[in-house]
Amino acid sequence: MTVDLSRLKKIDLREAWKHEAYDFTNWLAEDENIELLSNEIGIEINIIEKEASVGRFNVDILAEEINTNKNIIIENQLEKTDHDHLGKLITYAAGIDAEIVIWVVKNSQEEHQQAVEWLNERTNNDLNFFLVQIELWQIDNSSYAPKINVIEKPNYWSKDVKSSVDKKKLTDTRKMQLEFWTKLKEYAEENGYNISFRPPKPQSYYDISIGTSDANISMNIYTRDEKIDVGLYIKSSELFELIYEDKEEINSKFENSLKWYEFPEKKASRIRSFKSYSILDNDDWSDIFDWMIEKILLYQKVFSKYV
Repeated sequence: MTVDLSRLKKIDLREAWKHEAYDFTNWLAEDENIELLSNEIGIEINIIEKEASVGRFNVDILAEEINTNKNIIIENQLEKTDHDHLGKLITYAAGIDAEIVIWVVKNSQEEHQQAVEWLNERTNNDLNFFLVQIELWQIDNSSYAPKINVIEKPNYWSKDVKSSVDKKKLTDTRKMQLEFWTKLKEYAEENGYNISFRPPKPQSYYDISIGTSDANISMNIYTRDEKIDVGLYIKSSELFELIYEDKEEINSKFENSLKWYEFPEKKASRIRSFKSYSILDNDDWSDIFDWMIEKILLYQKVFSKYV
């Protein structure tokens, strides 16, 4: 039996985005599109402002990393890279004290790729540069499909080596947290789970994007209380109210094990699943990883329709 296959056709970016600022920047700033970028580079991005003022200039997108509040600048260039935009990136980064710099381009010239690589090699974790290519593809007469390719990114292993002095200052608890999240990420990847993890950090929580800046899946380690949780962290009261309308139906999908926390005096609310577990008393974490991954996938399945 012969299988009828189509061919991918590459589309010029200007077919979809005639104007870089008005068309492409506005498109990228939409929740579902910035999530594409977030997933590719492993950083959860929350848009703050488009065409944000930096002295006499404007950066295309000013954003922050969710939970850490690190400043992010995104500069778009729907042409091949040039010296002018590279200079702007450094100027913008200095102007707003950015810790994450993302350059989204049509094509990258070798000298600019080398320049970004050089910057990453000579900075520590306080400053991170990404060079990202955006493409459009089409099958037959289908809608255009964007594809994001990361050309250059920070070498986190190298930067961890450079930051070894700082790592020595971590408490045993922080070291354990970093090891736990790193192994969770590796375990999920080795077992073929389609979950987009950002780079782990030495902290008690770890977040995963769910497709909107109004909420994310959040995991927490409670070392003293010997428990773990997986839940939905909701930053919009309107979204929480929408979800709460289906509370009974949602609870049934989690076998009525959910804990609901609404905080009217705060912006954020939570829906959580708990499990008693001590990461200090277990050498093999695979059982708790299985439970956490099962909950992550269930949260994605149940709550994706609300975001």
